[in-house]
Amino acid sequence: MPGLDQPLELARALIRCPSVTPEDAGALDVLQAALQELGFTCHRVLGEAPESEPVDNLYARLGTAAPNFCFAGHTDVVPVGDRDGWREDPFAADVRDGILYGRGASDMKGAIAAFVAATARFVEDHPGGWNGSISLLITGDEEGPAINGTRKLLDWMEARGERADVCLVGEPTNPERLGDMIKIGRRGSLNARLTVSGTQGHAAYPHLADNPLPRMIAMLGRLTEARLDDGSAHFQASNIEITSIDVGNEASNVIPAKAEAAFNIRFNDGHSSDSLTAWLHEQFAAVGGDYALDIHVTGEAFLTPPGDLSTLIAHAVEAATGRVPELSTTGGTSDARFIKDHCAVAEFGLIGRTMHKTDEHIELAELDALTEIYEMVLRRYFSKDAG
Repeated sequence: MPGLDQPLELARALIRCPSVTPEDAGALDVLQAALQELGFTCHRVLGEAPESEPVDNLYARLGTAAPNFCFAGHTDVVPVGDRDGWREDPFAADVRDGILYGRGASDMKGAIAAFVAATARFVEDHPGGWNGSISLLITGDEEGPAINGTRKLLDWMEARGERADVCLVGEPTNPERLGDMIKIGRRGSLNARLTVSGTQGHAAYPHLADNPLPRMIAMLGRLTEARLDDGSAHFQASNIEITSIDVGNEASNVIPAKAEAAFNIRFNDGHSSDSLTAWLHEQFAAVGGDYALDIHVTGEAFLTPPGDLSTLIAHAVEAATGRVPELSTTGGTSDARFIKDHCAVAEFGLIGRTMHKTDEHIELAELDALTEIYEMVLRRYFSKDAG
């Protein structure tokens, strides 16, 4: 593929693959061809688990020596939603007035293309090689259940003795301008479904029934009145959001047999999913009655303390944009939550203002600037002044 040191054509080729999770639609083939042209050794790893659709993933490495600088990302995208709401075809990768449109432009095919272009420039300037390796860990399951993607790749790497020394995740971390923000951690996320059971009966004869709704209201009230914390050094305060209350009762004169509610807790490093689960049971037991609590944790809170990796990225960002990025832990979860168990990890990518929206897009100048930042990160990491 010609012109790999420029990110636009690779970004367009990736966007033209309608890789809505769990479909790959040829996106990894496009990326693998580009990386092989640069000399990468590529491995395709099929993630399989009974509870989720199988997903194709890619691990590519250039070089065999340590240290191994890894870039992590995903080629899968969310559905386009209402196509009529798009001014441009979401998979045509049209460029108009200096703007690239398409699903995945921001999140995060543009960043992948930028890193490949940065690597191409770095390799061209180091014909005799360098002391270390560059790798890419690319999944097709980040926007989905995240069962058969990055976790499977990390297990595969560990089984082979592959090790990343640091990892840069190319998620769209910037709220408004390129250079606004580097993510050095994320809050944890706990999803819960509370079921409160009683006995169905006639509303005129409450003594013959057991209405679960007052207990449900009391239990949820304890959650909404609770203040889990005031935040910590690098995290905002934890929050509880009730997202659904369901009774399914179509008759106003019938006391229901059960009530269900769903809620989500985004928690900082002052908590763990285990400590929150114990706290929830304490709150509900204090109300009493028959209840069941089903909990699903999508990630624990984690932090890569400010240090060599965040400083390296921040210096590159400032040199390219003139901005000093904020070191943040805001936002939802990302696959960095899995990578943090293996090496230091930080996230920096494009502007996220249009991710998951209709007419998702990025400015070409932004794409070029990100490529410059990634190239500078590689140069400084592998130089004697790295960190």
